[in-house]
Amino acid sequence: MDLLIRNGSIVDGTGAPARKADVAVEGGLIRAIEPPGRLGDSAREVLEAEGLWVTPGFVDVHTHYDGQVTWDSLLAPSAWHGVTSVVMGNCGVGFAPVRPDRRQFLIELMEGVEDIPGSALSDGIRWEWESFPEYLDALEGLPRAVEVAAQVPHGAVRAYVMDDRGTPGTQASADDIRRMAEIAREGVAAGAVGFSTNRLPLHTSIHGDPVPGTFASEQELLAIMKAFRETGHGLLEVVPAGAMGEEPAAPIREVELYRRLSLETGCAITFSLAQIQTAPRHWEEILLRVERANAEGARLVPQVAGRPAGLLMSWETFNPFMARPSYGALAKLPLPERVAQLREPATRAAILEEGEHDHAAMAMMRNSYDTTFPLQDGPVYEPDPEDSIAARAQREQRPADELIYDLMCDLAQDPEGGEPGFLHVWFSGYKDGNLDAIGSMMRHPDTVVGLADGGAHCSMICDASMPTYLLEHWVRDRQPGARLDIEEAVRMLSRDPAELYELHDRGTLAPGRRADLNVIDLEALRLHTPRIARDLPTGAPRVVQDSSGYAATVVGGEITFRGDEDTGARPGGLIRGSRSG
Repeated sequence: MDLLIRNGSIVDGTGAPARKADVAVEGGLIRAIEPPGRLGDSAREVLEAEGLWVTPGFVDVHTHYDGQVTWDSLLAPSAWHGVTSVVMGNCGVGFAPVRPDRRQFLIELMEGVEDIPGSALSDGIRWEWESFPEYLDALEGLPRAVEVAAQVPHGAVRAYVMDDRGTPGTQASADDIRRMAEIAREGVAAGAVGFSTNRLPLHTSIHGDPVPGTFASEQELLAIMKAFRETGHGLLEVVPAGAMGEEPAAPIREVELYRRLSLETGCAITFSLAQIQTAPRHWEEILLRVERANAEGARLVPQVAGRPAGLLMSWETFNPFMARPSYGALAKLPLPERVAQLREPATRAAILEEGEHDHAAMAMMRNSYDTTFPLQDGPVYEPDPEDSIAARAQREQRPADELIYDLMCDLAQDPEGGEPGFLHVWFSGYKDGNLDAIGSMMRHPDTVVGLADGGAHCSMICDASMPTYLLEHWVRDRQPGARLDIEEAVRMLSRDPAELYELHDRGTLAPGRRADLNVIDLEALRLHTPRIARDLPTGAPRVVQDSSGYAATVVGGEITFRGDEDTGARPGGLIRGSRSG
């Protein structure tokens, strides 16, 4: 055999109780799982897993590596957190199909919606395709540390077919719809695992243009779905209107739309669901409607996060003073010089007085000051609401913006020369002062855990670390009675997302399945404080988050990480279409 993982505690991804066993790997597949000692020890390589947990590799179904995948063989940060398969092309944005004269449009769309630096995309992407099948062909020969699957993005398809007519709100003609449907069918036939669309008007390009397809008619979506279902595969992934609480009635209308589309086409539809700040109980109504729709025969799968959604606030990332002229005059200074200037009383007073220049996004941030907490000595998981910015400002009887300004100055200059700290702003998932709502959503039988956004939100946060977060906090450290069992958590990270996209050859540990595995030291598992790396093309910055505690990650039978260190192995490939088990 090629690899023997010996004496580990096997959590197979099905939710079944953990058991002690050895795992034999040969030819990139799991050959056998037997009680300790029965498989012998004559393997090319032996991993000793005594006291460790052996799990399937994690499947992350919501990433945005569409550009990064063309230049980066590692696909960090997801690869750092036990992820062995990713699905990209989410939220209706991506880079195929594309005409040469529309490449910049798609870059600016991705930059605006997913906060990936346009300079990095422009410099890093090597355009070797026009059609979606050609995009898959270009990806297939590239070595990588994880397996990648792609979806056909509505924004790119609409821009390809309708050019400038595709945005902001032009309705497609019958011929436009026919051509879009054919591109979707062709893409799924070539190996796309789904089709994605975006119906959230707040998601725009850097110029403020909504994603093409945001206001598409039901007839357009129906025709596209019918076309790709002719292949026998594929689902629809959606960012719903109202997902950020901007219109309370919108999510209800969206679920009814998805119910009709799913019933008529037989397609599964997965869509984002979170506890929003302005309506913290709205998610319960959404899930009730999903239950009723699925009882009728629809296949609706809300996609929920395993952690609160938000951003990291600092002078180096997003902050509430970015649009104020007095700050703009300093924004390009090196951080030490900038902070020195920001501490000047006259500068401080000027910036704090310029609130009339704030743009709309700042309102959402200020609505979350009661769920904003300092982050410096490691991640914060379930803090006391009395430690929030809003509570502290009230106790100190001063404006919250003033407190935030001063804290950001303090956090930017770590006295011991380490990484700067942040203020962690949670937009959703913590309005009750705990994670109970997120726990209820994760445990619901109709949901799947996702929304980690690997590769995206570079200036704001790194949610791609979600698998480590789930295991460290929900399984190991949360208070007794409120934890997830490790079997339950691993199923959420592996089998459930794999089955959503019909990737039945992975997600569980069983003979004949792909040898994608993790060997985890749960007691040592730890998320590190987020940091800013300048490792994108052109040196563009991004927020990343490291971890420790992964004794090994195995992809297709090869060890890609050992002791949290990249081995240089690149056995990952392109996933074309569904996979049988």
